[in-house]
Amino acid sequence: MRTPSLVAVVTSTAVVVLVTALIFGGAVDGSVLPGIPSPGRLTLWALPALTLLANTLGVLTVGATTTAAFLLPGDGRSVSAHGWQLLRRTTWLALLWAATSLALIALTVSDLLGVPAGELSRQTLVSFAGSIAQGQALLTQAGLALLLAVLTRCGVSRGLAAVTAVLAMVTLLPPAFTGHSAGAGDHQVAVTSLALHILAASLWVGGLAGLLLVNRHRRFAETTERYSRLALACFVATAVTGAVNAAVRLGSVQALTDSRYGVLVLLKVVALLAVGVIGAAHRSRTLPALRAGAPWAFLRLAAGELVVLGAAVGLAVALARSPTPVPESVAEPDPLVELLGFDQPGPITAAGLFGNPLPDMFFLTVVAVGIFYYLAGVRRLHRAGHPWPVSRTASWLAGMLILGAITCLGVGKYAYVLFSVHMIQHMVLSMVVPILLVGGAPVTLALRALKRPADPQVRGAREWLTVALHSRPMRFLSHPLVALGIYVTSLYGLYLSSLLGTLMRYHLGHLAMLVHFVLAGYLLFWVLIGIDPGRRRVPPALLTVVHLLAMAAHAFFGFVLLQSTTVIADDWYTAVHPAWASSLLADQHLGAGLAWAFGEVPAAVVMLLLVRQWIRTDEREQARLDRAADRAEASGEADDLARYNAFLAAAARETPQREP
Repeated sequence: MRTPSLVAVVTSTAVVVLVTALIFGGAVDGSVLPGIPSPGRLTLWALPALTLLANTLGVLTVGATTTAAFLLPGDGRSVSAHGWQLLRRTTWLALLWAATSLALIALTVSDLLGVPAGELSRQTLVSFAGSIAQGQALLTQAGLALLLAVLTRCGVSRGLAAVTAVLAMVTLLPPAFTGHSAGAGDHQVAVTSLALHILAASLWVGGLAGLLLVNRHRRFAETTERYSRLALACFVATAVTGAVNAAVRLGSVQALTDSRYGVLVLLKVVALLAVGVIGAAHRSRTLPALRAGAPWAFLRLAAGELVVLGAAVGLAVALARSPTPVPESVAEPDPLVELLGFDQPGPITAAGLFGNPLPDMFFLTVVAVGIFYYLAGVRRLHRAGHPWPVSRTASWLAGMLILGAITCLGVGKYAYVLFSVHMIQHMVLSMVVPILLVGGAPVTLALRALKRPADPQVRGAREWLTVALHSRPMRFLSHPLVALGIYVTSLYGLYLSSLLGTLMRYHLGHLAMLVHFVLAGYLLFWVLIGIDPGRRRVPPALLTVVHLLAMAAHAFFGFVLLQSTTVIADDWYTAVHPAWASSLLADQHLGAGLAWAFGEVPAAVVMLLLVRQWIRTDEREQARLDRAADRAEASGEADDLARYNAFLAAAARETPQREP
């Protein structure tokens, strides 16, 4: 099947499924009730249609850029000719994506206000795009899509193509943080699971579309095998995150059959299972046929898979517009539940801190994937006969488990409402977790365990990791003073400004804050005590000075908070502060004292490690000098130390002696 015909079939299937599902799910009920404003039939139909178009454009953009950057072989440091063509096509996809996102702003306002799109004023549109979460998300998506269009024309280097592909994935996500999932309870699970679901599904569908666009490439079989591994991971991620998100929206298993929304979910499950069967057929039958020089069997099956995936995309858009069995709001909503995403916790107890979980799909995914791939790497090394220290494995596992516990157990709930618990969470994420993760030496493990691709023009995970380690940004970030500056600036900037209250109000902002704690701490301690390659080689004495500066900055920060009489993030903590807790200022002073005292133990551990490194460095240098002296004595030549002593003796003889 030719590409234009396939595009027409996939588009027609997606549109037919979308229209049918919208009617069945009750998302386009055009009846007007007395006293209830209506946006008109144009908005009712155009909004899901344009949403389908925006999603399709986003998926194609992600697929084209990912294929060009990661799946196709390159040409030295540049993308291949087929990759260059994909990037050029992506320019127009990204421009149309930006225009569609801007058009969705007007239709979304019309739908929310119940006013026909033609009657909206410019001031209303500007206000919505600048101050309402849904409008901000669409405006952000449009801006990022425009940036994508520019990047696709800026060059042909593989590094730039990789940056463009990652940015395309990011551009998909802003609308995911509004809508059903953002308005549901437990949005820590719902929002993150939806974002991961969209990302995995887009890589899966878009990668297949990009693959079919380069089916005439001379190394199409090898490219297809690389996509097959990606598709398997995306299939698993799509299934897991889709199940979690559906559970949040449905509320119960019975709703699967008792509601029209549940029936649509079941149809989407059927589509997922169908493409799973097709994927299994790919791996067992068509990939061997493709390697044998028979591409048409694969192409026909892939075309059918893309049609089914197009139907699934149509169902997904219809589900986003259809009313859920679990209402997004109730007659008298609890403002705290809407703000926090969960009921306010009771007085602090050990059971409440460690037995009342607040699962977050992002951190659960990071922990699960981090543990799985680390152990897989260790297993691969052992099978190859290469030992890996048990202490490193234990350090990595401990860091990952503590990361999951401090973000997903009950302590995560208390960190939302009490500054003191938030500060404990901050200290653990920025000091304890990074030190343990750095001790696991994950980069060293990856470089030893990852296999090199058979084709030297293909960059696998190991090659991309090597490029990143030797890049200019990494060389800049690994400077001790830069790492120290990031760590200290983020500490003072977060709490001595209004930034904390802003970040706490939004799930994405809160998530970004916690991730920053881990990354900033990891960067600093990787520079100080890391054993992985890629960081600057700095004398231990200088690293010790940097660590002392970090300790001093941390201690002074705690002192400033202890003396402060101004409540940090007053607007946030006033809204969520529990009645059973002490005053805001007293809780803040408690957090300051905990921060001051908490940093002593990790700082002492790092200091001991630095001293040990210093001693080992001196021992290695002395051993090197001894070996050089032994070689010089054996060969009868003077070594560096002998030449230096001779130089000092000659200088002493030439120095005139003063007369008494």
